[in-house]
Amino acid sequence: MKTDKNEIKERLALLRQELQRERLSAYIFPTADPHQSEYTADHWKGREWISGFNGSAGTAVVTLTSAALWTDSRYFIAAAEQLEGTEFQLMKLKVDGTPTIAEWLGKELADATDKSVGIDGMTASIATVEELIGDLRQQGGLMLQTNFDVLARIWNNRPSIPLNPIEIQPLALTGEDAQSKLTRIRKALREQHADGMLMAQLDDIAWTLNLRGSDVHCNPVFVSYLLIASQRVTLYINKEKVTADVQRYLADNGIEVAPYEDVAKGLRDYFEYNILLDPDEVNYTLMKAVKREVVRGTSPVPLMKAVKTEAEQEGFRKAMVRDGVAMVRFLKWLEENPQQTEVSVADKLEALRSEQPLYKGLSFDTIAGYEAHGAIVHYEATAETDVPLEQKGFLLLDSGAQYQDGTTDITRTIAMGPLTDEQKKVYTLVLKGHINLQMLRFPDGATGTQLDAIARQPLWQHGLNFLHGTGHGVGSYLNVHEGPHQIRMEWKPAKLRAGMTVTDEPGIYLEGRFGVRIENTLLVVPAGETECGKFLGFETLTLCPIDVKPIIVEMLTADERQWLNDYHAMVFNRLKNSLNGEEKAWLAVATAPI
Repeated sequence: MKTDKNEIKERLALLRQELQRERLSAYIFPTADPHQSEYTADHWKGREWISGFNGSAGTAVVTLTSAALWTDSRYFIAAAEQLEGTEFQLMKLKVDGTPTIAEWLGKELADATDKSVGIDGMTASIATVEELIGDLRQQGGLMLQTNFDVLARIWNNRPSIPLNPIEIQPLALTGEDAQSKLTRIRKALREQHADGMLMAQLDDIAWTLNLRGSDVHCNPVFVSYLLIASQRVTLYINKEKVTADVQRYLADNGIEVAPYEDVAKGLRDYFEYNILLDPDEVNYTLMKAVKREVVRGTSPVPLMKAVKTEAEQEGFRKAMVRDGVAMVRFLKWLEENPQQTEVSVADKLEALRSEQPLYKGLSFDTIAGYEAHGAIVHYEATAETDVPLEQKGFLLLDSGAQYQDGTTDITRTIAMGPLTDEQKKVYTLVLKGHINLQMLRFPDGATGTQLDAIARQPLWQHGLNFLHGTGHGVGSYLNVHEGPHQIRMEWKPAKLRAGMTVTDEPGIYLEGRFGVRIENTLLVVPAGETECGKFLGFETLTLCPIDVKPIIVEMLTADERQWLNDYHAMVFNRLKNSLNGEEKAWLAVATAPI
């Protein structure tokens, strides 16, 4: 639902009244909660509330006379549409000529009497605040104030912090108990000469304790902090969320429970010599509460979480079978019932997934973009934007589900009928990049940045490129976007290790015309050892046919054709016993060799 432009105008007026009262000339609204989450509970969607832009990444900045919003290439088209008719100027990140937030503020506030800028220190990381302090100082001596949450004054009927109960994730699905994980974390902390740490990221806490929740849409996490000391562990959480079973489980594991709002007090009373705070994960206000020595370091937990146990790997494989069955049933239904809209296909796919055992919900809101909407990277159809599918062109369908034993993320671009030569060429080039990455064998310890060009090379040869990452980690019944490893052009130092999951999703987006993306989720696996060391490769986890109708077969190499035929044979063999006769016959045709 689009936010009414008059409401945005009224909210900006309220904001500016408070800024004048506090002698502030601007306020910054990051996309974040106190835990630096990518996706936040409604209580912390302040950037969306003030601007109307609902993408998962972006920063809104408002002065007494102007407003701007920074976001990345995934949202350029969507943001332009959502900000139209408001004061907000769109700032395109990583595009030449786009000023930084500090540079823009320096220009906008050059003649301002008050040189202070506000940001809520509870929703801004240590790294973000300290970088802003330095950058603003260089822009005419602007100062940053972090102790003022303006939304607490102006956001009427603000959603409350969620109070949903949490659940225990069975050991059979995690493959490692909480005590073992805490032991490994403490060992890693000692290697960084730290006596303890504050864990703030919600998926890290859920993974560490083998607990799951439902506080954030599509993300099975719960709002909390975890304070680890050498001999004590305290979970800061609203106690209404802790059932009797979970209370016993925590007690059995020696984990104390304290009120969520007491975390600052817990940090002030922290008794060890020092504490590790990850500047990218812990918010600035909580750092200021610490009275002991702060060790600035990278949390060891994301890397531990990224390497899946054997139980988690097997859970992914089982979840992918059920997800593949739902996808096959959907594709068959769509072929037989093409008179649909973007919303109706998203609803149908969700319904088919919900029939599968261990289904817990979507892993993100389905992206169903027909033709021009497919060029909007993170498009989400609404009642206002929904369009009917015609029997021509492309439907780009990016979707996924949460199952208790695994998280799925898959994109298929589907030919709805006749295609242009340009569409066929682009589709085939994207497919070549997709296949080339999955065929890759690479040295153990290579980074995703070093692999990224493999997926882009066929596109680059034709003057095409995409600005989003090629791949991201996927959680084990956790967040669909998981680090620290990524496959992308920008330098990411995290090394790829056996046991990590990662997506393979190159795409091309031609504004106003169409988009193509093809995505599988992969598992990094050992691929042998030579005199030059150990090598890794990929096991494809996703089980769903890739549409062969748009392929210009002559553009594929023999190895690429063989990979596609082998993949389709695997899809058929893994899914056939879970399908009825008609579904199996349909899949046999969809996976026939080319």
